[in-house]
Amino acid sequence: MKSKHMVIPVFIPHKGCPYDCIYCNQKLISGQQEDITEEEMVQVIERYLSSLDPRRTFVEIGFYGGSFTGIDRARQIQLLDVARAYVKRGLVREIRLSTRPDYISEEILAYLKEYCVNTIELGVQSLDQEVLRKSSRGHGAEASIVASQLIKKSGIKLGIQTMIGLPGDTMEKDLCTARKVIEMRPDVVRIYPTLVIKNTYMEKLYREGEYIPLELEEAVEISSALLELYKQNNIKVIRIGLQPTDNINLGMDVVAGPFHPAFRQLVESRLTLSRMEKVIIESGLDKADRIAIYVQKEKISDAIGHRRENISYLKKKFKFTEIYILPDETLIDNIYANNYYKN
Repeated sequence: MKSKHMVIPVFIPHKGCPYDCIYCNQKLISGQQEDITEEEMVQVIERYLSSLDPRRTFVEIGFYGGSFTGIDRARQIQLLDVARAYVKRGLVREIRLSTRPDYISEEILAYLKEYCVNTIELGVQSLDQEVLRKSSRGHGAEASIVASQLIKKSGIKLGIQTMIGLPGDTMEKDLCTARKVIEMRPDVVRIYPTLVIKNTYMEKLYREGEYIPLELEEAVEISSALLELYKQNNIKVIRIGLQPTDNINLGMDVVAGPFHPAFRQLVESRLTLSRMEKVIIESGLDKADRIAIYVQKEKISDAIGHRRENISYLKKKFKFTEIYILPDETLIDNIYANNYYKN
């Protein structure tokens, strides 16, 4: 039986970070206003563990919502002590955390390894100097490169978080950042389209007409290109887009920007569409009447598209009478097509 995977989230909103990046309001994004106590942390962990079988589930504890290594060291130890106790009892396999690139050093990494930290996600956001400056990140691209090298050298798994649509950003800059991220050889990547969140400096810029967020279509196009690039280089993308919550929704704390509750599905569907187009042309089927496209069973909905938009697009472009999307269990992230003949 295939093992399930669960990350138990522990939120430490806007802790350890003295900077106010123009897009950031971690208290709203995380949905957590106050710092968590050790007792509350135990309650959260126990609640998650009670709903699963640890023997059949790969369980991690993840610290999110702030720059963990920037927190007072004594406070870090308090939180890590709680998490490490679950690792030592065999109820949790690994601990992960997120932090800023300029809050990583060899000394910090050595200490984190003692506390069973297995994965560190760096909030890189961009590797373009102008974008970092306009976003008030407080560090340059070199800090991300050095931090990633130190993490890889330490043996801790590396995660990279990036954003698209920041001030001064372009699709080419996003692709350039992705190529540099690939050179870092991360274990996992996250892609977040920039949203205008309430009570941020970016909201002020947006209302004054100084910042224009990406349209949903633009964000999907850029994200699908990045996803393709990472897939080609065997780098796992574990999240695309912010997870919707009671706060993170348009009309709530999201003022503007390319928010969609199923953003990743839109991106996966767009990537599948571009692959289908390529296969149709390369297979010489662009003049066919009826065609069959074969994909993994799990990819059928991505191939069909939201509201069948991929089918409609291909029919209109190539003037097909019918398109059949069929499963092929022998495929692994691949697509092929041929003429379809009715018996």
